[in-house]
Amino acid sequence: MNTVDSNFIRKKIAVIGLGFVGLPLSMMLAEKEFHVTGIDMDESKITKLQQAISYIGDVDGNRLKRVIDKGKFETTTNIDAIKNVDTIIICVPTPLTKQKTPDLRFIINVGEEIQQRLKKGQLVVLESSTFPGTTKEVFLPILEQSGLRVGKDFYLANSPERVDPGNHQYGVEEIPKVIGGQTNICEHEALELYSKIYNEVVTVSSTEAAEFTKLLENTFRFINISFINEMAILCDHLKVDIWEVIGAASTKPYGFMPFYPGPGIGGHCIPVDPLYLQWKFQQLGKKSDFIALSELVNQKMTDYIVNHTEELLKRNKKLFSAKILVYGVTYKKDVADTRDSPTLDIIEKLDQKGASVLYHDPYIPSLNINNKLFANTDITEDLLSEVDCVIILTDHSTIPLNKILDHASLIFDTRNVTKGHTGNSVVIRLGDGFQNLDK
Repeated sequence: MNTVDSNFIRKKIAVIGLGFVGLPLSMMLAEKEFHVTGIDMDESKITKLQQAISYIGDVDGNRLKRVIDKGKFETTTNIDAIKNVDTIIICVPTPLTKQKTPDLRFIINVGEEIQQRLKKGQLVVLESSTFPGTTKEVFLPILEQSGLRVGKDFYLANSPERVDPGNHQYGVEEIPKVIGGQTNICEHEALELYSKIYNEVVTVSSTEAAEFTKLLENTFRFINISFINEMAILCDHLKVDIWEVIGAASTKPYGFMPFYPGPGIGGHCIPVDPLYLQWKFQQLGKKSDFIALSELVNQKMTDYIVNHTEELLKRNKKLFSAKILVYGVTYKKDVADTRDSPTLDIIEKLDQKGASVLYHDPYIPSLNINNKLFANTDITEDLLSEVDCVIILTDHSTIPLNKILDHASLIFDTRNVTKGHTGNSVVIRLGDGFQNLDK
């Protein structure tokens, strides 16, 4: 396609970045009869995909094989493949620096690669989560170094991803898709394509509004999870069960939405996106007090879990001589993802205090924490009887709960999975006010 043609039917799509967002998106597009070229610089990922081996839990090998066999999905590390497509969708990571400021190197790098190969009529969509203004102020100037002009020679839009790893309630296409175009014609081109992919498409007035939408969604969750974690800590001091209180409050048919405590906030989006938004505010000489306070509470949560464990053990054992089994190290249940998982910080802090720490997680065969290797440990009755405490940090569906309850002496449950269960163990739940410590 060498000339701009707004009536062109876009069937050839390149997806750059084949992680937790890009790969499920690629599968959906291929299954909807688009020809998808997946591009990733990680050669190991490409090798696995070409062998129909998935490294993402939400995409199984059978799905991969079907679309590959039909010729609808191919993968490569060669960015030149974008020369042969009509649409380029970008799903690269947007992490934080060590100083917790936006790290846009992946977006900038891919922008520079695209601008060297950009063709007239191509639609470029940035789906990576980022601060308001990135598409217009950072990405667009790079693309226009090609000599092509947005809205005239090529089209640019922002459509933030809404992927929730491990959530099988909604298919990717069932989640409404937000789109903001750089110009009206850019919005039109993006809407034409995405309307053929998603059940519902929501347009907003600008790329900044689209970018802000994603950050608002996750900042809302960040603030409310941090709030309920603080309430759990306070409930321990009040000798009140936070889980009982949440259940009672949830009976109100209006004005209340339940959030649940845990060992801290992890994953790529929720602990990261609010800090992207806070950084943008700071560039304007402003700040969000809510984000700042929530970040402080989240940082304190891992210390609270470690100190709470020490408090639970102190009647019979000093933490520095204790043997502790951690169940679950991923940031959420039933996913093989430890990005920004608070459990890693908890394990490191327990280890630094001298505890002998073992872990079990069906999704993670080994961990390297601060250059110390931890191997996945099988849960046996003998092991459970040996350890001084089992800390449940992730509530995987496959947790052998009855075995743990029957053979562990002490359980610290941060996810409320033991509620209503009986066994021989002393069970303390996060935020229950130590109510079972004298069992």
